[in-house]
Amino acid sequence: MANALNPSATASQPPAAMTRRKLGDRAFEYLTLLMALAVFILIILIGYELAHGSTLSLKKFGWHFLVSSDWDPVSEEFGALPFIFGTLVSSAIALIIAVPLSIASAVFLTELAPRWMRQPLTIFIELLAAVPSVILGLWGIFVMVPWLRTHLFPWLKSSLGFLPLFKGPIYGVSMLAGGIILAIMIIPIITSVSREIIRSVPGLQREAAYALGATRWEVTRIAVLSYAKKGLFGAVILGLGRALGETMAVTMVIGNRPEIAASLFAPGYTLASVVANEFTEATTDIYLHALFELGLVLLGVTVLVNALAQLLLKTLGGPEIKSQH
Repeated sequence: MANALNPSATASQPPAAMTRRKLGDRAFEYLTLLMALAVFILIILIGYELAHGSTLSLKKFGWHFLVSSDWDPVSEEFGALPFIFGTLVSSAIALIIAVPLSIASAVFLTELAPRWMRQPLTIFIELLAAVPSVILGLWGIFVMVPWLRTHLFPWLKSSLGFLPLFKGPIYGVSMLAGGIILAIMIIPIITSVSREIIRSVPGLQREAAYALGATRWEVTRIAVLSYAKKGLFGAVILGLGRALGETMAVTMVIGNRPEIAASLFAPGYTLASVVANEFTEATTDIYLHALFELGLVLLGVTVLVNALAQLLLKTLGGPEIKSQH
C-alpha cells in the first residue's frame, strides 16, 4: 500500500529486492504461459493419437470417408457422412430450441424476476446442469419418447406434414427426439453463462436508457442485450460444444440408424454415439481404425465449428446503444 501511495519507495528499494521482484514477475509470466500452452499441446496430442489410431482407415478410404454413406462392418466399407449429418442436425435442433429459452430465462432472472424468486430458480437451473446424462437418457427413453410418439409428433405431422421435415412414419426415437434431449442438456449451461454476462452490464447503461424515456422492454433490448450480445454469443458456442460431443443421452433416444433422412421423425446417428456403441464390437483392425477416424472427424468438426463461431463473433460490433426512432 505504501508503494502504491509513494512511488519513490519503490525506486528506493535495494537492487537485490528489485531483482527478486522482477524474477518473481518473470516466473509468474512463464508459469501462466506454460498453462496456456498445455491446453494447446493437449489438443495436439489428442489429434495425434486419433490420427495414429486411424492409420489403416485413412490409407484405405482417404477423403472419401467423409462423403461416403456406407457403414458395413461385414464388407469392411465405412463412411462418416450419416454421422456428421446426425451430429450437425441434432445440435442445430438443440440450439433452435435452447437459445431462445435460455436467453429469455437469463433476462427474466436478471432483469424482471422478484428478488425472492431469483435464487430458487437459479438453484433449480444449476441442479439441471448437474444431472448425469445417463439419467436424462433414461428419462428420455421411458418418459419423453412415449409422450412425443403419442402427442407431439402426431400433432406436428397433422399440422406441418406438408413439409419434408415432418413426413414419414413416427417411431418415437428419432433425430428430433435427440435434438430435444440435447436442448434440455444445454439450456442450463447457456442460461447460467448468459445470466452472468447480463449481470455484468453496467448499471449506467440501464439508467441512461431510462433517462431517455425508454420502456422496460426497450431498456432490456437496447441497453442490455445489445451491450451483451458478444458475450451471449459466446454462451451459445459453449452450449454448442456440449451438444456436439454429448454421447449417452442422445444415444438412448436418437434411434442409432446410420442413414440420412429428410424427416426429423426418422432415426439418426451421431459421431459420439457410434463410437460409444460400436467400439467394443470392433472385431477387425479396419473396423477399429474407422471408429478412431470417426473420433478424429468429431474433433475436427468441433474445432471447425468453434473456429467459424470465433470468426462470426469478430464480425459482431462492440457494445453499443443504437438510437431507436
